[in-house]
Amino acid sequence: MSDETGTPDTPAGSSGGTAPSGGPRPEPLRFFGTTWVNHDNGYTARRAGVAVGSLAAAVASCLVLRFAYEGIQIADTGSFVTVLIIAMFAICSALAFRNTWEGFGKRHDPQRQASLRGLLAIGFVGSLLAYFFRSLTEAPGEKLHREEYDQAREAHDRRTSRRTGNPSKKKRDR
Repeated sequence: MSDETGTPDTPAGSSGGTAPSGGPRPEPLRFFGTTWVNHDNGYTARRAGVAVGSLAAAVASCLVLRFAYEGIQIADTGSFVTVLIIAMFAICSALAFRNTWEGFGKRHDPQRQASLRGLLAIGFVGSLLAYFFRSLTEAPGEKLHREEYDQAREAHDRRTSRRTGNPSKKKRDR
């Protein structure tokens, strides 16, 4: 895992070792490991746990933001500052939601992710909500990893399939 961006160094399906069948291995997902491949070993319970956990974290985060809002009200900074802060959290949360949601379908550019790190940290509620909504249908990131793993399996099968016979001695139909 890259420390800089938090993204895996190798794509799903990479053969960073030997799989039981000698082919590519699936990339583990956070909280799910490789249970997403066959939906086994408590996959459904994990998905439910991730959904509940991400929703609970989003609710707790909103409560913390509420305390921050009350602190701004107590400080009596004025309505302009209050509106700016509320708009900042709303916009950053919307952008973080969109960025996280898109990340479930395609890999992000590491430089872009690094440049958005501050914005995504401010909009953490949006990321938590994206994680919650995606976990209602699948493990977050499962679709992307499954596509990459299937492509790697197909490429491995094409490379390892053997032809039978000598093609130059093949009878020709005329």
